[in-house]
Amino acid sequence: MKHLLAFLLLGLALLHAEVTRQHIDLGLVESGTPIVDIRTPGEWKSTGLVKGSIPIMFFDERGRYDVNAFLTALNAQVDTTKPFALICNSGNRTSLVANFLSEKLHYNVIDIRGGILDAIAKKMPLRPYTAAP
Repeated sequence: MKHLLAFLLLGLALLHAEVTRQHIDLGLVESGTPIVDIRTPGEWKSTGLVKGSIPIMFFDERGRYDVNAFLTALNAQVDTTKPFALICNSGNRTSLVANFLSEKLHYNVIDIRGGILDAIAKKMPLRPYTAAP
């Protein structure tokens, strides 16, 4: 009976995992929803980061990735039992990563469409990137 209940609860959790695609707005930035910037350090330096966002690179400059390293950093900094957002340069990378996180790990992910380019165009509050010591 305990196993059946656990199975049902797990099944319900899986049904609720989803990707929400939306453009960035001040409401999202100020909502307290974590925004994870998956771009590269060079990109973070070039444009800055959306205020309050968490820089965790997924793809490096050559398109390589380390899922385990990303997930370790993500789970250390974000409560992945709650919705969180992903942002990249234009929305292409976040689309791939959001789908992966939702389908394989059943995370509820907000894919920020248009990426940092849209955030800059909308004059969202940005902060400079400084590498951690």
